[in-house]
Amino acid sequence: MTNHWCDLQNSDCILIIGSNAAENHPISFKWVTKAMEENGATLISVDPRLTRSSSKADIYAAMRSGTDIAFVGGMIRWVLKDMEQNPGRYNMTYVREYTNAAFLIDPEFKGAPDLDGKFSGFSPGDADPNFGKYDKSTWTWQKDQNGIPLKDPTLQDPNCVFQLLKKQFERYDPETVCGVTGTDLEIYLQVCETYAHRSGPRGRSGTIMYAMGTTQHTHGTQNIRSYSILQLLLGNIGVAGGGINALRGEANVQGSTDHCLLYHILPGYLAPPNAAQPMLQDHLDAKLAGFATFDPKSASWWLNYPKYFVSLLKSWYGDNATEANDFGYEWLPKLNPGTNYSHIPLFEAMAKGDIKGLFCWGQNPAVGGPNSNAERGALKNLDWLVSVDLWETETGAFWQDPAAGGAAGIQTEVFALPAAAAYEKEGSVVNSGRWSQWRWQAVDALGEALPDLDIIKELMVELVDLYEKDGGAVPDPITKLRWKGWYDANPLPRGADSLVDLVSREINGWAETTIKNDDGSVRYDEGKLMGTFGHLMADGSTSSSNWLYTQSYNETDGNRQKWRDNVDYHPAGIGLYSKWSWCWPINRRIIYNRASVDLDGNPWDEEDFVIRWTGPEGNWEGDVPDGGWAPMNMEGTRYPFIMKPEGFAHIFGPGRTDGPFPEHYEPMESPLNPHPFSGTQNNPAITIWRPDEFGTPDEYPIVATTYRVTEHWQAGAMTRNMPWLVELMPEMFIEMSVELAAELGINNAEVVTIESKRGSIQAAAIITKRFKPFTIMGKTVHQIGMPWHWGFKGLSVGDSANKLTPHVGDANTTIPEYKAFLVRVKKGGVE
Repeated sequence: MTNHWCDLQNSDCILIIGSNAAENHPISFKWVTKAMEENGATLISVDPRLTRSSSKADIYAAMRSGTDIAFVGGMIRWVLKDMEQNPGRYNMTYVREYTNAAFLIDPEFKGAPDLDGKFSGFSPGDADPNFGKYDKSTWTWQKDQNGIPLKDPTLQDPNCVFQLLKKQFERYDPETVCGVTGTDLEIYLQVCETYAHRSGPRGRSGTIMYAMGTTQHTHGTQNIRSYSILQLLLGNIGVAGGGINALRGEANVQGSTDHCLLYHILPGYLAPPNAAQPMLQDHLDAKLAGFATFDPKSASWWLNYPKYFVSLLKSWYGDNATEANDFGYEWLPKLNPGTNYSHIPLFEAMAKGDIKGLFCWGQNPAVGGPNSNAERGALKNLDWLVSVDLWETETGAFWQDPAAGGAAGIQTEVFALPAAAAYEKEGSVVNSGRWSQWRWQAVDALGEALPDLDIIKELMVELVDLYEKDGGAVPDPITKLRWKGWYDANPLPRGADSLVDLVSREINGWAETTIKNDDGSVRYDEGKLMGTFGHLMADGSTSSSNWLYTQSYNETDGNRQKWRDNVDYHPAGIGLYSKWSWCWPINRRIIYNRASVDLDGNPWDEEDFVIRWTGPEGNWEGDVPDGGWAPMNMEGTRYPFIMKPEGFAHIFGPGRTDGPFPEHYEPMESPLNPHPFSGTQNNPAITIWRPDEFGTPDEYPIVATTYRVTEHWQAGAMTRNMPWLVELMPEMFIEMSVELAAELGINNAEVVTIESKRGSIQAAAIITKRFKPFTIMGKTVHQIGMPWHWGFKGLSVGDSANKLTPHVGDANTTIPEYKAFLVRVKKGGVE
């Protein structure tokens, strides 16, 4: 989130798209309701199904799954047309001065309108010419002799981003958009006008709330890019009540991402080294080249990358990390350049027998993974599997799958390690708004269950012992860790009173030696907690397991994640609650907040200001400013989007693998082929692993999507073992429209079979008016929906919806395409 949960109350218009906050994030909806009741906010819900969020909305727009870019691209076009006719209605200073709308792009760049849905630099792959990779050398801006991007402040040059944006979305007229999305034209135009006029003028703001309905597509990242472009055109980033706000599906998804549970990042969104970077300086040079700036007004904050990276190495390897050995850089595993190590390719590697062992830690891919029949099959090829969970899950008991035919021939050795639940341990969780909040232990864990931290501590101590005793091909990455004699020390080092306390201090970071100021005075004694990431160093004198969290635990306040002061100290009373928990970075509640003021430091919104300049003494008032520099019209200033090398927000985004602008592509399985925007049917930058496992609309004419219900949690292990929740939501079901049920002769509560190219399931049918047939380019298309919580273990058992979903993912993240695939439905159970 750029903003936070409580800030929703400040919005004038709320667009919920790709999410169902009322049911899946019910506490968040408290703030939506407050915005509507106390601030007069307008709520817009865009969803294939009339959800409980939709039922509370002022405007509900039905949209076929997988067509977000068409829908939002049409909104962008509508705003651009309205800007031409009514430029005074919009904050053009924001667009011109804070985004890269004025940047001049390489004249050799060609966009999707020029190249039939692709961008310049596309090279087709050998297996299928429809899919390949981009050379992004033309996706860049022109620069002057000093290396500073050239700009056209009039926004009229045909090569400027603003004009290229207009050209990109000119094809997305309302009639074509609604022909693709199935949205009613009159309602769609109402959405465009309402969101633009309620959030675009100065002093107003709009927010977008999205979740997995946005991301779980082959173009999920570009869905979010389309939202970002819309918000930047309307001046809605950095302001109260604005932002791009991801609704995280678990209590600590944000924290797990920040601390690098994804293969392509290290803690704090640092990059893992690859095999082409054998030395530390190779890695740092490669990263710094991407952050280089020649504009003195650009902070390009990532130029501090070496400080954060070396401090991370010192945190991991302690005294073993020295300047002489590149601070232990050689001990880090190196990725093979261009290799994808995310969920889908890992399971493809298991299916081939390339991976021999798997730790499955609080995850249940036998239910939650795409094409779960194939993923259960892949588990059979493992030599060993360790399942760390509260209950025996379908993954830990994959060999018991009733459809698998028994355990005969399966050689996988399975270990179950019982884990403590959230209420049986203490520690921090980081919510969607980046608030790191401490949780205290409520009850003791049952039986032999241990907190995850204790499990991994004991496991690694044993591994270190084994490597020290028996050696191995490459023992140093294990034996050189600051682990044995550290996490198991008695007493624990550096004043920690528990293991979780030690780790929390370690995340913040310490002075690893005495650090002095320029005048010779002592800034930090050795072993003292660091006060801010601005003090981290690249010389090995500091450590931090995650630079973003430096300040979360310091010598002055102790563990700030334990703060529970619910007074709003902001002078405008906008609900920052700056002493309730701690928020990264440096307790800033709304990021990029220097874009919330004009060039003189005056807020665009005087009533609900985030920060404001208080005068010649040089102070900002309000939230922690995104850098303490003076306003843009003053000396020594910096552009507000400090994490971008140029200092400007990216309307033209060259960093993505599949294009600098969002472009509509159909899901891999679609009822519409071809589509009217171009001749490129699918995202050409995705990877295809199983080309023979996609169905056609002739065989499978119905669009399907998955979702969650309030009564069950994720893959179901935590809730399908609770008798009261099972009573509330007892069995697997699908929802279908009255019209589809009549067409198929299906009655309410009857058992039906749902089939895709990959498998079949059975479920109870719920006949509902929440789904309506779509008219897609003149043809009737039906859509159904189903929860994905069920499996064959627990008090309530049922078929897993993900038996139907495809093994394909987004071009940038590889998140699976759970939200749009094709099925057929028939009356009766599985034969």
